[in-house]
Amino acid sequence: MATIRDVARHAGVSTATVSRVFSRPDAVADDTRKGVLKSVETLGYTPNSAAKSLRTHRSGKLLVTVPDIANPFFALILQGIEGAAQRAGYAVLFGDTQHDDIRENRYAQMLQRREADGLIFLGHRLPKAAAALVRTATESRAPVVNGCEFSPRLGVPSVHIDNARAAGQAMAHLFSLGHRRIGIVTGPLVSPLSRDRLAGAMRRARAQSRKVELTVTHGDFSIESGIAAAERLLDGQAPPTAIFCFNDEMAMGVLHVSRRRGLRVPEAMSVMGFDDIRFAQYADPPLTTIRQPMRELGEATVRLLLDIIDGHMGEPVSVTLPHALIVRASTGPAPVRVRVPARRPVRGGHRATPSAR
Repeated sequence: MATIRDVARHAGVSTATVSRVFSRPDAVADDTRKGVLKSVETLGYTPNSAAKSLRTHRSGKLLVTVPDIANPFFALILQGIEGAAQRAGYAVLFGDTQHDDIRENRYAQMLQRREADGLIFLGHRLPKAAAALVRTATESRAPVVNGCEFSPRLGVPSVHIDNARAAGQAMAHLFSLGHRRIGIVTGPLVSPLSRDRLAGAMRRARAQSRKVELTVTHGDFSIESGIAAAERLLDGQAPPTAIFCFNDEMAMGVLHVSRRRGLRVPEAMSVMGFDDIRFAQYADPPLTTIRQPMRELGEATVRLLLDIIDGHMGEPVSVTLPHALIVRASTGPAPVRVRVPARRPVRGGHRATPSAR
């Protein structure tokens, strides 16, 4: 096997220059760097990552935990993380915690053991092992970043959208279409994300000049919970004319129930989601939703984490990315309720002709 000395001899440079090509390529002149890389390819040299880790006290790996890797919402976020990490020379370790705090803590312990240089967690819970690092970090900030959620009390940098404002915008869209009886399907309220969306929706409803009726029910972000929530809402005494779900999967569950009951969307009822996952535009009908910049969110979490690792961050930074209202065919004007008054006898034996208003 070729050694770093063989590469240096072949390229006509020092071993220190070869080392810099791998550790700090921007510090090496282009021609020199290209010559070294050509020698590396010719000789089949592979850097000794274990030796580098001992020398730099870095593993070259970033740890990412996701609460449900089967949820399509996380797919583009993970792609963004992977791409940004690779460009920075890092490998990525993914952990599917399945909303289990024990699993979350086991992954966070890898950070304590220096098996990874930093942690990005995409749930709302800061694992105990990571929280301990955050508390004990003195000279620099602990390399821990939260993605998607935002809770100032955690004391860690985060990347997210303004969930309260986005939910308010979704409600404003439904109000503009004439809907006054609206069902809301939340995610688990243990999550700050769900609480913020509910707060934004309720605040926008209170700002309405006309009376509105809101019915709030809870889901867990799965299609199945959207189906169950739709059944509850539609079986009520005054079914809503629109249902706003806090993610697209639950909204797809509502669409499924609507088809099964013969309710045409949006003529009989409007349905709105949140996230704009890749399947939303292919739903039947295509889903109106709030778009999150998922790939950009993943990339931004990596930038924050690398700033901490490189010692460029002091106080926790909260990065709020822009969202967008995406209007498609699943929302439309509220259905008109036609009220027919009772027939009344009139003089002359004639009856009044029914009038609709």
